[in-house]
Amino acid sequence: MMNEIITNTNITIEPVEQSRIHEVDFNNLVFGRKFSDHMFEMEFQGDKWGAPVIKPYAPFKMTPATNVLHYGQAVFEGMKAYYVDENTIHIFRPKAHYERFNNSCRRMCIPETEYEIFIEALETLIKLDHQWIPKRSGTALYIRPFIFASDDLLAARSSDTFTYQIITSPVGAYYSEGFNPVSLTTTDEYVRAVKGGTGEAKAAGNYAGSFLPAKKAKAEGYTQVLWLDAKEHKYIEEVGTMNIHFLIGDTLVTPALTGSILPGVTRRSVIALAKEWGLNVEERRITIDEVFEAHEKGELKEVFGSGTAAVVSPVGLIHHKGKNIELDREKPGEFAQKCFDKITDIQYGRAEDKFGWVHKVSI
Repeated sequence: MMNEIITNTNITIEPVEQSRIHEVDFNNLVFGRKFSDHMFEMEFQGDKWGAPVIKPYAPFKMTPATNVLHYGQAVFEGMKAYYVDENTIHIFRPKAHYERFNNSCRRMCIPETEYEIFIEALETLIKLDHQWIPKRSGTALYIRPFIFASDDLLAARSSDTFTYQIITSPVGAYYSEGFNPVSLTTTDEYVRAVKGGTGEAKAAGNYAGSFLPAKKAKAEGYTQVLWLDAKEHKYIEEVGTMNIHFLIGDTLVTPALTGSILPGVTRRSVIALAKEWGLNVEERRITIDEVFEAHEKGELKEVFGSGTAAVVSPVGLIHHKGKNIELDREKPGEFAQKCFDKITDIQYGRAEDKFGWVHKVSI
């Protein structure tokens, strides 16, 4: 491909001279390891966003004093695009992801962006790198928009300049377990977030603070941490990289968004499907003790997580203070399977999208 600068309606495109797609084994994709040929970039300075550009994916320079390295002023999103056929790609719920992206920006004192640029950048990247989108079911093109503070200044204040980028990556399953049940454990030593903090924003530092407890959980044989509230250590909030749901009797109970929980896009999708199917749905605070009591009474039917990376992740075991809840550890529950099938069928174009969740890109 010629390295010729092309001007789109709003975006300047600098195509790669030579694709790196031959470096990728599409039959053995590792999540977040390989990245597509192009990336989007836009700079904020002088109180406004500059001209957007799509250019070859490559390392970029930053000084040791770059603001984000010292003060963590950064936000990101995670979303996916799916191969439907040789002419069509689906992006799943981009407007919802964009709205959450801007919510995160507001909380982290980062300038907001326009949806028109966001969606045009996604469409242009996908058209340029459509051959990078894996075709097998269970795979997708992961999309990572992010913004970070780029002032070359050591000062504990909001940056005056920011860099906005979007990179994409062909991916397979997020968890090594695939769609098999995962195991969770609570912790009374650490907390993830507190109301009034940054828990409801998709801020970079939220994840860094969770790595140590997650590492300890894995060393003890668990997949992730099931986070409890920071104040009383009894209300369930979310899991490390996903929201959590409990099917108790014929009611789907999902922890309410109280200001310390990330408002998941897949979480919203699961709740919408449950309502569509006539299930009782409750978004409320739920304690870990209530879950154990429901299990003892035989009322806890299923537990599963939801998130962009895994879509739906069934839970086979929950550990809390020396006690275990053991569900089916061999296969997902019926409702989790139904949610997974419906969402992925919509994503891959195998089912009607009555909710208007997919954004179609013609290639």
